[in-house]
Amino acid sequence: MQTRLARPTSQLSAHFLPYIALALGILGLGFSAIFVKWANAPGGVSGFYRMGIATAVMALPFAVHAARRRRAPLSRRHLWFAVLAGLFFAGDLAAWNTGVLITNAANATLFGNTSPFWVSLGALLLFKEKLRPAFWGGLALAMLGAGVILGGDFLTHPALGFGDMLAALAGFFYGLFFLAAQRAREKLSSLVAWWVSAAASTAALLVYCLLLGQPVWGYPPATYWSLLALALVTQVGGYISINYALGHLPASLVSATLLGQPVMTALLAVVFLGEPLSWVQVGGGALVLAGIWVVHQNKKAS
Repeated sequence: MQTRLARPTSQLSAHFLPYIALALGILGLGFSAIFVKWANAPGGVSGFYRMGIATAVMALPFAVHAARRRRAPLSRRHLWFAVLAGLFFAGDLAAWNTGVLITNAANATLFGNTSPFWVSLGALLLFKEKLRPAFWGGLALAMLGAGVILGGDFLTHPALGFGDMLAALAGFFYGLFFLAAQRAREKLSSLVAWWVSAAASTAALLVYCLLLGQPVWGYPPATYWSLLALALVTQVGGYISINYALGHLPASLVSATLLGQPVMTALLAVVFLGEPLSWVQVGGGALVLAGIWVVHQNKKAS
């Protein structure tokens, strides 16, 4: 009896693990804007420390993991996809971290969350995924909900400034990151794909800081503590979870589900920033969750 029951239980756990990882990823990402605001460092600098600390912290686990798998050679093609994902992510961080300091956090998050559209479009054109019309409807519903949550601040800042355009550019880069990361995860483990991408991002962001003359040291202790939290909570915890999910779920589904990030950020802001939730935000959150549910129900091709 125990042998018969073990297999269904194992299969059930394997089915739900990617979704659990996705939920943990959303939680980690929900802290991102809070830590960036607290750090108050130039966009490239906060991105460099975020990726550099995370890469250093996970270097030993990565080395141990690679040593255990040394008999199985890694696919060079998929390693290059991981590097490409890291470069796209560096572009996303440099643009978004700069934009969030120029415009307000809500606007930056609003425009940065256009990435699911680019991911779904890329999946359709590049990966030939035939997504159901209901999938697009659910995606539109979730994006509308994100807009409702964040759009109140946009109404007080209706003109598209440079910070808003940087956030929109970040959303485009973020979408490309998901598409490249999905390809990398076809042949690489979540830890290998994540670490290679993080190392590539670190190198790219260091070059970015040097070219723009952004100093990488000389900040107050509070900045470094915020950057440490950003690296450990968002980058290590959040993105390793997301990379795991990308190995089992399509990028179009993962990116759409990450529209739950504004909902999570709004909830965290109640606790950590003392910002009360409005009924408009509650309604927007309900739309996001409804849209994500529709997306998950229609994730398979027609």
